Amino acid sequence: MTSPAGLVAFCVPALALASPLAAQEASDPPSPFASSQEQTEPEPELDVPELGDAIDFEADQLTYDNEADTVTARGNVILRSADNSVRADQVVWDRGSGSIMATGNIRFVDDGGNQLYTDSLELNDQFETGAMSDLLLALRAGGRLAARSGARGEDGTVILTDAAYTACAVTTEDGCAKNPSWRITADRVTYDPEDSRVRFRGAMLELFGARILPLPGMTVRTDGSAVSGFLAPNVRISEVNGLELSGEYYYRLADNKDVTLGAYVFSEVAPMITGQWRQLTDSGAFQVTGFATVSSRVADFTGEPTTESDPRGYLFANGTFQFSPEWSLTGSVRVASDRTFLRRYDLSRDDRLRSTVNLERIDERSYLSLAGWATQTLRITADQGQIPVAIPAFDYRQILKDPILGGEVQLQANTLNLIREDGQDTQRAFAGARWDMRRLTGMGQIVTFTGLLRGDLYHTNDSLSTLTEIYRGTDGFTARGVATAAVDVEWPFVGEAFGGTQVLTPRVQLVASPDIRNLAVPNEDARAIDLEDSNLFALNRFPGYDRVEDGVRVTWGVDWSLTKPDWRIKTNIGQSYRFDEEGTIFPDGTGLSERFSDFVGRTEIRWRDYIQFTHRYRIDKDNLAVRRNEIDATVGSQRTYVEIGYLRLDRDIKTVEDLADREEFRGAARVAFGPHWSVFGSGVFNLTGADEDPTFEPDGFEPIRTRLGVAYNDDCIEFGLTWRRDFITAGDAARGNTFQLFFALRNLGFR
Repeated sequence: MTSPAGLVAFCVPALALASPLAAQEASDPPSPFASSQEQTEPEPELDVPELGDAIDFEADQLTYDNEADTVTARGNVILRSADNSVRADQVVWDRGSGSIMATGNIRFVDDGGNQLYTDSLELNDQFETGAMSDLLLALRAGGRLAARSGARGEDGTVILTDAAYTACAVTTEDGCAKNPSWRITADRVTYDPEDSRVRFRGAMLELFGARILPLPGMTVRTDGSAVSGFLAPNVRISEVNGLELSGEYYYRLADNKDVTLGAYVFSEVAPMITGQWRQLTDSGAFQVTGFATVSSRVADFTGEPTTESDPRGYLFANGTFQFSPEWSLTGSVRVASDRTFLRRYDLSRDDRLRSTVNLERIDERSYLSLAGWATQTLRITADQGQIPVAIPAFDYRQILKDPILGGEVQLQANTLNLIREDGQDTQRAFAGARWDMRRLTGMGQIVTFTGLLRGDLYHTNDSLSTLTEIYRGTDGFTARGVATAAVDVEWPFVGEAFGGTQVLTPRVQLVASPDIRNLAVPNEDARAIDLEDSNLFALNRFPGYDRVEDGVRVTWGVDWSLTKPDWRIKTNIGQSYRFDEEGTIFPDGTGLSERFSDFVGRTEIRWRDYIQFTHRYRIDKDNLAVRRNEIDATVGSQRTYVEIGYLRLDRDIKTVEDLADREEFRGAARVAFGPHWSVFGSGVFNLTGADEDPTFEPDGFEPIRTRLGVAYNDDCIEFGLTWRRDFITAGDAARGNTFQLFFALRNLGFR
């Protein structure tokens, strides 16, 4: 079979291009509203009949042959009918037959925005296309369809012969024609303008000129909407499941809903099925995804692990609904049959699954939330009975319209109910008010005054089931009051430095609170305490509401930034001092347990889009030891880059299991070679030693996961091979190697 027109690409130095695909990419057509040559004669004033009520036209020259009953328009001819238009060098209208023949540099635009380019086109007086040759159809949704010839069928469809389709560019940046990375050839193509579909018969996928895959029943939408059909399969080889082949069929039920059904076939275990339902409603959208199979799993992780074969699966659903400009509902459900299913089948690396629901009302001055959540732990040694379920969690906030004493007042009411199957249950309710007044002095200082009053009521039972004593509180009802007053002063200085603009901002804050009954109530939401630059100036440096920092303290710090062409540098450092001599409820090692806190800071450096560097740190006030050292850096372009992440927590906290020391390194890199190829790799390594965590078996080095691969990527195709190795065995999710081929084609639904 000869190659279809327009897809054999070559570079020509002359003005003419044989390929209509290349011609479209190589140069823009002249404006249809400007003449391409000087008009040698004035436009004749002829009494010519109009081309029908539905068709308007304009041209440089117009002649009328009375004997032949034809109208001829020449030079930048434009015909319009509703949303359709034709531009050509010459148009001849035979009034007797109603035939309109257009020739020379034709561009026909239909009401869907698709553009047809050809040298010869026949239309009827209803503006319907007829015969054409050497044509190019540029679809509005992307992609180009070229053919040797085409004709209009009796049913209104356009039938193309010896055709080819591609979504790739067919010219280089210099305007030379080039072969597309992929194309689909077909003996016959049917284009139906009514339902916006292009159907292929005898379709064959070609990659880099090689015919590799037949595509029976292939269909493309010209309006960009989805079409039912098979998606490209995935191929993977893993240590535990063997060779894996997966494929899916996409079925479009209606314009607002679709379903995808798929199957995974493994050489070592039973197959797995999957399905996804997506739907758009009048008020929102939702989707439901599920996986199901039968395979062996570790049923008991205590003592000697036992293995049994059970039905296994995973359900994920989420949705958002907007009932009015103020009211909305969001929710998600994530449930797995067991703790190792997602990891074994490489669906997710999460160590917990959270299901939530949240009804919200938001307007300019108020916020209301009625929520609930439940968490399924996937950690091997965690006790599910100790994981709480929150039903309900209520929060309401209202900003008063009129200021009080020159400041803004926000009222808040909050309730929370936590239920555990095998642990402590807690109910909490509080109501409070916060007053903020911000002023700018004549010397440029920004002064903020804050006052906070809150009343809390707690009820808890079975507190002794909580292992950490400072988290328990007391059984029964407990009430407490919270009061805080603060003044915060910032004094920015702006000036020129190093060829740019610098801003130096000293900051001082004074916060005072009376003694608060912290240990009398349980701690459910304020456990992950650590002094950082982000909470140094917070009114309460505990996260959440269950713990409130009391006493009198002063905090100081300084921010500095430099902005110049291509560069931006920001850094800050600060410390706090507590006036009270008595001990605090902060655990030793958090940087806040003594009168002087540790030093905390952050530095950010950015040069263009090539270098991004962030360093967060906490330095011991006594011996200047680094207690927190966190680095995130990216160097390079989008195609060639290196990413580095490092975290070390050296806090030596012995009293709280949630704050154990850790050390971790993360790295990733991609190196491009040639115009389209690249190699890439990444790794996660646990560097925690026994001196940092005695329960950690590997002493100082344990790879968690590594990955290497090679990829090809151009404007319309991406494929590659990836090797990944997991070093951790979790039940039946065994450590080992995984190899995966990935493949994606633009505009064809290939992943």
